[in-house]
Amino acid sequence: MSAAKILTLPSEVISLIAAGEVIDSTSAIIRELVENSLDADATRISIYLDCLNWQFRVVDNGRGMSAEDLLECARAHSTSKIHQAQDIWQIKTLGFRGEALQSLAQIAELEISSRLRDGTGLKVKYDHQGELAAQEVVAMAPGTQITVKNIFARYPLRQKALLSNIKQQLKAINDITCNLALTHPHVTWQFWQDQKIWFNLSCANHSSGIITQIIKSIKPGDLQQFSQNIVTPDNLTGNIDLTIGLPDRCHRSKADWIKVAINGRIVDIPALQEVIMDFFSRTLPKDRFPLCFVHCQIPFGEIDWNRHPAKGQIYLNGIEFWQNCLNDSLKKALCLTQKDLIDPVPVRQMIKLAENSGNYQLDSPSSQTTIKLKAVAQVHNTYIVAEHADGIWLVEQHVAHERVLYEQIKENWQLQELDQPIILKDLTLGQVKQLQNIGLMIEQFGQALWAVRTIPQILKQDLHKSLLELSLGGDLDAAQVAVACRSAIRNGTALSLEQMQTLLQQWMLTQNPRTCPHGRPTYLPLEGSSLSRFFQRNWLIKKK
Repeated sequence: MSAAKILTLPSEVISLIAAGEVIDSTSAIIRELVENSLDADATRISIYLDCLNWQFRVVDNGRGMSAEDLLECARAHSTSKIHQAQDIWQIKTLGFRGEALQSLAQIAELEISSRLRDGTGLKVKYDHQGELAAQEVVAMAPGTQITVKNIFARYPLRQKALLSNIKQQLKAINDITCNLALTHPHVTWQFWQDQKIWFNLSCANHSSGIITQIIKSIKPGDLQQFSQNIVTPDNLTGNIDLTIGLPDRCHRSKADWIKVAINGRIVDIPALQEVIMDFFSRTLPKDRFPLCFVHCQIPFGEIDWNRHPAKGQIYLNGIEFWQNCLNDSLKKALCLTQKDLIDPVPVRQMIKLAENSGNYQLDSPSSQTTIKLKAVAQVHNTYIVAEHADGIWLVEQHVAHERVLYEQIKENWQLQELDQPIILKDLTLGQVKQLQNIGLMIEQFGQALWAVRTIPQILKQDLHKSLLELSLGGDLDAAQVAVACRSAIRNGTALSLEQMQTLLQQWMLTQNPRTCPHGRPTYLPLEGSSLSRFFQRNWLIKKK
């Protein structure tokens, strides 16, 4: 594939592009150079940071540039990405403004060496106006190497500011490159700082393989992948690719891993991030946040990248459609399945590894699980022993039933009118307002007395205590969780095999069966492979 030709943009196109990128940090330099490497189809990118000498270098194995393009690439508004006005609304690359190299030439010494697959290597130097200052033939591998020296030498105040927060700059570089690695997992990355290896990221088949390298504590079994093709109302095709942390195995103390990427770049798009937060709100423990990476491939004409010079924000057409698609994909991703353990383990490790063994897997578009559970016993009137084709599960009956009831209540929140009102005493005005906010009919019945005339339909026991609990605060969703918890089968309740089987079937059909609405795990899997290894059944088979 030949390199795209670099041309200077016509004036009418320049006027349509939002204000150009101002290179004000080392992270902005790295971002612009690495994005160009990715646009050139590089599969290996090396970044060299020499902070003490104010020198950065990015080396890639991409397509390279011809000698003709090398002489044009640092001129103002010169780019191979767009050439006419209509191209602005069909952006297919990470870079497109034609300003990055020219901006770099203005703040530093810029050298570019490049070679096409079947060409000769050429190195050029540019002056501060983006004009050619020198050129020479060099021996090099196919690809491009860009060196930026003496950064901000002409702007001593900027240089001093960079030196004062070098740690912050390094973190920003790390964040930018890791984000790009997530959206381009096929690329191998190597980072050098002051002539020492900083870190490497190996290529992977999926973004989940990058996440496990970035966050060392996360294992592949902690993550679930899901991909869904999308057809827009205009009959265009797109895709949503998900990597999510399993709710009872992987969550965060802050919302730092709720990431949304559009067409190869992570962007700040609150409308989609809110969908993720809302979806996981009742699958995680209190004050914990999900790990969720969403990569949307959206038809180019549906996006306007001209909202922000760094392209970190966008205008997205049909945002409600994509919100619904994302919510649907999240639902389908959280179907329950079993996953065999591989490593032999002693009994003291079996429970720990059993926690690792559960996984989600979409089996069909209907989001229904293929696992058939059979209730065989009840332990301490608390745990249901469920048998399936490859082992057994222990399911806590209260939290499993709580998940069932919560999703039923959420789907069909219904209030029923009472023949005889329930009288509550000594409610504060705040408690009365809270009950009214969740839809209950309540009125003063006398001095310090209040009559509640409607209650949630599912609420059938401990009505006084339940209503007092509902009056203590929280929104409608919190009230629904409280009702589900109050109404669920209590631990210590004896169940028949038929009752246990009914509960298991209802639980398996929920959208988020792995945890209760408070984020507690609902089941513990003990897979057949682990049991066989512990009892040395696999050893006996091998001896035959």
